[in-house]
Amino acid sequence: MTDNQHIRMTRQRKVILEELCKVCNHPTADQVYEMVRKRLPHISLATVYRNLEILSGIGSIMKLEFAGAQRRYDGNAAPHYHARCQGCDKVVDAHMPPIDVPQVPESLNGFFITGHQFEFTGYCEDCRKAMADSEKSRDSFHKTGASLPH
Repeated sequence: MTDNQHIRMTRQRKVILEELCKVCNHPTADQVYEMVRKRLPHISLATVYRNLEILSGIGSIMKLEFAGAQRRYDGNAAPHYHARCQGCDKVVDAHMPPIDVPQVPESLNGFFITGHQFEFTGYCEDCRKAMADSEKSRDSFHKTGASLPH
């Protein structure tokens, strides 16, 4: 029996898990806290953080850690990929079959390998539209011959 099997499912953990499983927007810990407070008004942010770590540690939820972005959580703990918008940091599930990855040795450059992360990045539809609208505005401004204010 592993240590993970000794973790008790407290009411707080159960509510956090239930709330996280209701959404597909991959919320931050602060957002999970706001969701959970509706059902557990006296819960602290520290308790939410601690329980998110426990739930991800036992494999009940997925913790998403992207370079340069806030940590997010996914109620779907089954292995799957994500795409993150470089404009607004929106995270969505990437619905696709698993990609073959090369076999990684158990030890790599002195590291004991415990897993890997694969992330798609790009721009969501809303950010692409905003960039296109911004480009149109800039082109329109230059076509009128207007000069920038001093």
